[in-house]
Amino acid sequence: ANKRNRTTEEIGCIYGMTAGKPPQFTEKYFTQTVDHFNFNSMDNGTFSQRYLITDEYWKKGYGPIFFYTGNEGDVWGFALNSGFILEMAAQQQALVIFAEHRYYGRSLPFGKESFNIPQVGLLTVEQALADYAIMISELKEQLAATDCPVIVFGGSYGGMLSVYMRIKYPNIVAGALAASAPILSTAGLGDPRQFFRDVTADFEKISPECRDAVRGAFHQLKQLAERQDYSRIQSEVALCKVPSSPRDIHQLYGLLRNAFTLLAMLDYPYSTHFIGHMPANPVKVACGIMLSGSDLLANLRDTAGIVYNSTGVLTCFDLYNLYLECADPTGCGLGFDSLAWDYQACTEVELCYESNNVTDMFPPMAFTEKDREVYCSKRWAVVPRPGWLKVQFWGDALSTASNIIFSNGDLDPWANGGVRKSLSSSLVALNISGGAHHLDLRGSNEADPESVISARKTEAELIAQWVKMERTKTRLRKSDTQQKGFI
Repeated sequence: ANKRNRTTEEIGCIYGMTAGKPPQFTEKYFTQTVDHFNFNSMDNGTFSQRYLITDEYWKKGYGPIFFYTGNEGDVWGFALNSGFILEMAAQQQALVIFAEHRYYGRSLPFGKESFNIPQVGLLTVEQALADYAIMISELKEQLAATDCPVIVFGGSYGGMLSVYMRIKYPNIVAGALAASAPILSTAGLGDPRQFFRDVTADFEKISPECRDAVRGAFHQLKQLAERQDYSRIQSEVALCKVPSSPRDIHQLYGLLRNAFTLLAMLDYPYSTHFIGHMPANPVKVACGIMLSGSDLLANLRDTAGIVYNSTGVLTCFDLYNLYLECADPTGCGLGFDSLAWDYQACTEVELCYESNNVTDMFPPMAFTEKDREVYCSKRWAVVPRPGWLKVQFWGDALSTASNIIFSNGDLDPWANGGVRKSLSSSLVALNISGGAHHLDLRGSNEADPESVISARKTEAELIAQWVKMERTKTRLRKSDTQQKGFI
């Protein structure tokens, strides 16, 4: 396998680990099946799937395997922002693997042609889960780790995948930590107004005046747009080009709404370099800017600059290069990864969220099932299947599952799209006061609230229990097999 070591200097102290140096991951490639479910497809072809591995803490052949179910991006981005997994690996003598999701990062089954039709059709949740199941099974054989219990971890969509792995492959996975996993809202369950309502609530918690200032700024933009005073909009919001149509104004609204979305999601108590650079407590910083004077449009521009111009290098905002409208109203990101996520949002992952300026502070921007269908048909020649994730992965009917932790922070707009109440003694919901998007997966930091320190302690204890239970099951299974004379 191809491999490349990241140096300690590259990884740096981004883990926030309280003691010792960060682990040295090795980057490797796994020969993966392109299509797990059609034996006549693609000539049983394979592709190189990237993964990161460290055995620095592992008690070889005995310690558990902590496996991160990679989500919509480059796997290094998740590895460098999930220090808690490493901290727990040090405690529990675990092998750690971060797997990259097919069609993201460098794991492109068809190279630059991966996003052509029909090649993109093999980008599904089911194929990704099968990738992980095969990778875990084969690596366990290669590493003489067949009796080592596997715990899966993931944040956001990766957390959804961790839940699905435990449901779909309980023969392989002993338990799952699903951080900030919106498994209900992405299955079409819930209120389409919830997400942007909860983004608004984060700013409202800092101060109702902050929410009102944001709403007021958007109202001023709307008035200028209605008068078609496009040159004034350009100068006030520092756009690179003069907007010239309602489409441009719609794009501007999306760009600005996306800035507030990211500020809310990444509202950590210390500065971070995850999905761009953010200051500590970015929502508080944003509200300070929004309330810094009477020129609301200038304040709105400078608040967007926290997200889009953190380096201060940009002299203007390029409407169509900084933000791509797609089938996810919360944003798809940029580059190849944005294409992959757009396709997933057009097929299995339901993200029909809307802002309406009544329950939230943003301009009315609907994204109905019909809107999704029209967009996806035009963009990818597909018709979405609402309800499929609910059928395939149980939706809210999870009572017969086991050994899953659902963690959510109350500052995270994704939280109310997930499981907030424990369903049984082994389906445990942890609610983290003052926590943003999967804060618990991040490495320990001096600025951490007590709530996340407590949540991590509970998570580590539960996972240790599941590992112990799985070892007992394996031992009993082997003993039973021996007694029956099969060994």
